[in-house]
Amino acid sequence: MKLKAVLVEDEANSREILRNYLAKYCPSVTLLGEADSIKQGVAAITEHKPDLVFLDVEMPFGNAFDLLEEFPDRNFEVIFVTAYNNYALDALNNHAAYYLMKPINIDELIKAVEYVAAIKIKEGELTGKVLKSSFAKTEGKITIPQQDGFQVLDVSEIYFCKADDNYTEIYLKERKIVVSKTLKYFEEALADFPFVRIHKSYLVNLNEIVKYVKGKGGSVILTNDKELSVSASKKATLLSHFKS
Repeated sequence: MKLKAVLVEDEANSREILRNYLAKYCPSVTLLGEADSIKQGVAAITEHKPDLVFLDVEMPFGNAFDLLEEFPDRNFEVIFVTAYNNYALDALNNHAAYYLMKPINIDELIKAVEYVAAIKIKEGELTGKVLKSSFAKTEGKITIPQQDGFQVLDVSEIYFCKADDNYTEIYLKERKIVVSKTLKYFEEALADFPFVRIHKSYLVNLNEIVKYVKGKGGSVILTNDKELSVSASKKATLLSHFKS
């Protein structure tokens, strides 16, 4: 798949290196524009409407997150390219598809581009189609530990589970319960059922998803009209569970 890209980087030498790497090792990427500042980056993205933006974090008069705030409903993926490793959490929270450290490792660059391409291909395949989950409608029960014993729940009654530090909020058809177990615990307990981790905070029942919304990392809308964010790092996994 051909990916239209924009490169936003204030250092001319870094732009040249990445431009040459893309031309030599990532022929699927067509670089439509470059920018050396936040202002020029916003203009280039607005003009070219890319699939992918290579974005340096530290720039004069602002940073990558200032640029991303200009595109609250963005429909492009972001690969951060930076010499600083202390922005990884911010990158995750801003739905970056990948985080590359300088000096750029060519294998990591290729992997990052392939990851974005896989997402775009899957989104294209699924758009406008009647979707089917890769899971069958599995019936079953799960025990929820409580101080005085445990409660038994029908798995099909769970919309989603939400992390709250070392607790998990379980959203059911009629109510919500809070359990003193981590979301990781329920991710493992529900591994044989149609539940997928779509975010560091959410484990979702695939059979309750009625819509996928592009933008940032994307989001899903459930049958109860609840909209939940999808992390860019979890997007490919989520989309792989649907087929047209």
